[in-house]
Order: sequence, then structure tokens, then C-alpha cells
Amino acid sequence: MGVVTAQVSLYPLRQASIGPPIREAVRVFRERGLKTRMGVMSTLVWGEEQEVFAALQEAFHRAAERGDAVMVVTFSNACPSPEEA
Repeated sequence: MGVVTAQVSLYPLRQASIGPPIREAVRVFRERGLKTRMGVMSTLVWGEEQEVFAALQEAFHRAAERGDAVMVVTFSNACPSPEEA
């Protein structure tokens, strides 16, 4: 398919601090070479479809290792890249 954009919201549940799982998810995205833009309630991630899906799976698994979590993702193949935005 090519490049996709994912808007990702990760909600760690019943955890003492929500920051570590969220920072870990963003670290996964960046380690995989995806472009990211963090917002207050979500993070935008751009990259090749296969890489985006694999990174999302890894990020969710890492968050779930820490405890209960919910991840909400919206995908698009029509959003501008960070360079175009």
C-alpha cells in the first residue's frame, strides 16, 4: 500500500503512572524509524504500512506487559506526511 498515517492513543489502565508505557510506545515507533508527532491525547505516526502495523503491535505488547491497556488507532492513506503538513 505504501505510506500510512496512524493516530494512536494509548491508555494504560490501573497503573501507578501512565507515563512510562506511553513513552515506551513512542520509543518503539522511533526505534523502527517511523516519523512521529506527539500531541496531548494522541501521537501521529507515519511510515510504510508494514512497519507501522508491526510497531503498533510491539508497542501494544510492551504496554500490556506492564498491565492493562487500551490502544485506539485510526489509519489513513490520505494524510500529508510531516514534511507536507
